[in-house]
Amino acid sequence: MARSEVKLENEAAQSTNALGPLIGVAREDFVSAVALLLRETASDPTRFIRHSAAMAQDMVKILTGKSELAPDPKDKRFMDPAWAYNPFFRAGAQYYLAVQKGMRGWLEELELDELERNRANFIANIILDGLAPTNTLVGNPTAQKRVIDSGGLSLIKGLQNAYNDIVHNKGMVSQVDKRPFKLGENVATSKGAVVLRTEMMELIHYAPTTDEVYETPQLTIPPQINKMYINDLSPDKSVVKWQVDNGIQTFVISWRNPTKEQGKWGMADYVHSCSEAMDAVAAITGAKKVNVSAGCSGGQTAAMLASKLAADKSDLLGTLTLMVCVLHPMATDIEAGSLVSENGMKLARQRASKAGVIKADDLARGFAWLRPNDLIWNYVINNYLLGADPPAFDVLFWNADATNLSASLMGDFLTVYETLAFTKKGEVEMVDHKIDLSKVTSDLFILGGVTDHITPWKATYRSTQLFGSKDVTYVLSQSGHMQAILNPPTNPKAKYFVQAKKGKLPATADEWLQGTEEVKGSWWPLWMEWVQARSGKKKAAPVALGNDTYPPMEAAPGLYVVEEV
Repeated sequence: MARSEVKLENEAAQSTNALGPLIGVAREDFVSAVALLLRETASDPTRFIRHSAAMAQDMVKILTGKSELAPDPKDKRFMDPAWAYNPFFRAGAQYYLAVQKGMRGWLEELELDELERNRANFIANIILDGLAPTNTLVGNPTAQKRVIDSGGLSLIKGLQNAYNDIVHNKGMVSQVDKRPFKLGENVATSKGAVVLRTEMMELIHYAPTTDEVYETPQLTIPPQINKMYINDLSPDKSVVKWQVDNGIQTFVISWRNPTKEQGKWGMADYVHSCSEAMDAVAAITGAKKVNVSAGCSGGQTAAMLASKLAADKSDLLGTLTLMVCVLHPMATDIEAGSLVSENGMKLARQRASKAGVIKADDLARGFAWLRPNDLIWNYVINNYLLGADPPAFDVLFWNADATNLSASLMGDFLTVYETLAFTKKGEVEMVDHKIDLSKVTSDLFILGGVTDHITPWKATYRSTQLFGSKDVTYVLSQSGHMQAILNPPTNPKAKYFVQAKKGKLPATADEWLQGTEEVKGSWWPLWMEWVQARSGKKKAAPVALGNDTYPPMEAAPGLYVVEEV
């Protein structure tokens, strides 16, 4: 695989779709952010004139060949030697850098609070990314060389790629070559069967691969967007395979892709389904407790489930693992979060309610434009200007396999965000109880990702302070979001950070970081030791999947992951 392709797939994999406050961003929020910039421009004309004059001086230096502006050596857009040695391209890069310098200098002088500054910076970066000369054929020396070297074939292939995206991808630039992947053949290949199917979900029981298994099973609750097979991609990065190979009785929920008629499914329905799955897992395995793991929005669902079980005085929940999940969000966690407004969330709710669901492609399109450099312009250059195919990468194949989001669930997630429900103790009522994580005493394992742009690790760390658990482990994995989870022992670059001395975790992420040690290798073995130590005794592995009440049906990964909506 070419080095540029590796970079492309890695950057996109850091920006996989995720539920969060951003689903409540309405187009009016973008308009108001632009209006903020215009208002500040008008509020102090002399400041604008001063920065315009400074930019004009930079332009004169560029025209006379005296400018010393140069791209950041780490900026991959300007790696081609032509940007340094060709006068035309050097001047083009310097014009762009002058505009970038001028806008950022102007923004630094604006009298804004932290939220407004984040909003201004976010919009400015979207504008600047779109203006980059590399986004056009005339301003991209690498693309021009490719045209010459290929005898024009790269241009023809780029036009074909653009046409295919218009016709087959609803106008969105493709991030992945889907052709090499086939569910059940080279993706989601772990052996198992559906043992329970409801209108909302399938429960998959995976076949053991060891002679003995631990008596306490593990249930995984996946996010409500995208499909459950993120837990079982290629065999070398399959969390499912890692669990069964280490004697864990493994079950995974597969959510159904909701249609407009199923847009009424809300958090209460999803939590009820999780509870139903836990009961089935306990009945199949004969276990008194069920360990639960979940990531991203599945983690928020799992936290709500844990709170509900605690309120009901149920002791079914064993351990709880939360991966790249934020339960205590702040508007300043990510710059894009600054766009969220009360009015915008109200409008987003109304539009979603009218439509019944947020369509998968609309969700993906909106998310892409929140990170356009990584998720749009990179691919415009690769697919259209260079005439190359997008990378064939399993994480991106999964990410492109998006699902709809029910309007009711979206509204519930926004309510959790607005009310900071998980941070309160019995003040917010949802899912037929008053949410109170301090009543949840299960042992906790919480994972964050160093470069996670979606659920920043310091935000995930706040979850350590919300529960009533006495045993809490926090691990910081390299990479970002899903790549932080999919970081198996086969990854030679894997590493993680963990608290050096055992004991109660400090109150803040910064304090925790000061007392950590870096460990070479994957965090998976550490997590597995943690899970095994809390999974009871070993017993003979079952010879069949399910039981008489929950008989095995279709083979894993089931029907709902391939169902057309």
